[in-house]
This record gives sequence, structure tokens and C-alpha cells, in this order.
Amino acid sequence: MDGFWDFLGSYWWLVFPLSGVVGGWVRGAQVWDERRRRDKLEMYRLKHAHAQEAQAEEQALTSEIERTLAAHDDTQRRWLEYELDAVKTLEYPLMSDMREQVTVDFHRARREAEDLRPDDLDLLRDPRRLDRYRDAVREMQVRFDVAEREARRRRASDFSPAERQALDRAKKLLALADDEGATQAERQSAYRRATKELEGIIALPDAATDALEQRIAGQLGRGAGGAGGDRGDSHSGEAPAGA
Repeated sequence: MDGFWDFLGSYWWLVFPLSGVVGGWVRGAQVWDERRRRDKLEMYRLKHAHAQEAQAEEQALTSEIERTLAAHDDTQRRWLEYELDAVKTLEYPLMSDMREQVTVDFHRARREAEDLRPDDLDLLRDPRRLDRYRDAVREMQVRFDVAEREARRRRASDFSPAERQALDRAKKLLALADDEGATQAERQSAYRRATKELEGIIALPDAATDALEQRIAGQLGRGAGGAGGDRGDSHSGEAPAGA
């Protein structure tokens, strides 16, 4: 032990360079520890940012799916307003006239959108599948708008004066047939007279006549439902199979 103290007494000056070395080690350890702490913070930030980005992408995808479905449903609803309303069909006959190319184009686009809409909506989380469905819905919207504008422009102008008079009478009769304030006999009589007026002029869509018949109290004979004729046979709410 005395030798150790003799050594320190003889080489006390070594304390100064050794303290610099030790101090360097300590500072190096502190720098390394600080760098490791910053690296951990950066890794956490990147991981957290990636999770937030993934969550934002999922939310954006969900919103896009919901918007596309809503656009499809809205266009379908607008079409059904013509398909289920007999009076509106007579006001804008082009919307159910499958001789018209704009009507055929709409029904083709409508079927395409329906075919691409899966029963399991989670399948639309596939971006490629969603893109195809969204494009089909947009095409359906465009085709419907074109057909509706043309129908509103032309209304019943393609019919002769006598036919337009018959359409006007039929609209009034159908309104009476759909009037809940009228008696059962009045409603049934008005419906039969309306279909008689429409014979050979235009055929109402099956959906419209079915909906009207369901609203009329009592059971109408099948012979009273749906007028038709040589000209009316070409009017229908559905495109032919080859359209």
C-alpha cells in the first residue's frame, strides 16, 4: 500500500492527462447516449407517422366508397321516380321508350354499374375494383342526365295532337286512380279508363302499373293492367337483352 502512495507522490502529474482521457470517455458516452435517445425518438415518430398515414388512407378510401355508393343510389332513385310514377312516365315518355338511343345508353350504363356493385361492400376496398365501379357509376350518372334533359326538352312532342290529348286525359285519370280520397269504384274505373286511353300509344312500365295497382284498393283484373299496342309495345322500362 505504501508503494501505491509512493507512486502517486512521484507521478502526481499524470492526473492531468488522465483526467482529459477520462473526461473524453465520459463526454463520448454522453454523446452516444444522446444520439441513441434521438434515434429512438425518430423511430417512434416515423412509426407513429406511418400509422397515422395508413389510418388517413383507410379513412379516405372509406369516404370514397361511401360517396360512390351514394351517387349510385341517388341516380337509381332519380330513375325510379320515372319508373314507378305512371303520370310522370306520361309527362316524359322518352324515359321509358327503348326506341330512343339515349334511353338505351342509360339502361346499359345502369346495368354495368349494378353488375360492378358487389354484395360484400368490403370488396370495394380493392382500389382497382373501386375504380371500375366508380367509373361505371359516373357513366350511369352522365347517361341519365343526357336522357333526362332530352326527355324534358321533348316531353310528348313526338306524339300527334290526338295522341297528346289522349295522354292528357290518361294523366288526369291516373291521378284520380291514385287519389286516396276517391272511392274504390272511382279509382278502379279511372284506372281502367286510363289504360284504355293509352292503348296503341304508350305502354307504362310494369313497375309503375304494379305500384299503382297495389295502391288502389281492391284487386283489379289482370286484363286491366298495362296498356299496349303496336306503338306502345316498343315502350318499356328495361332495355332489350341485346342492348
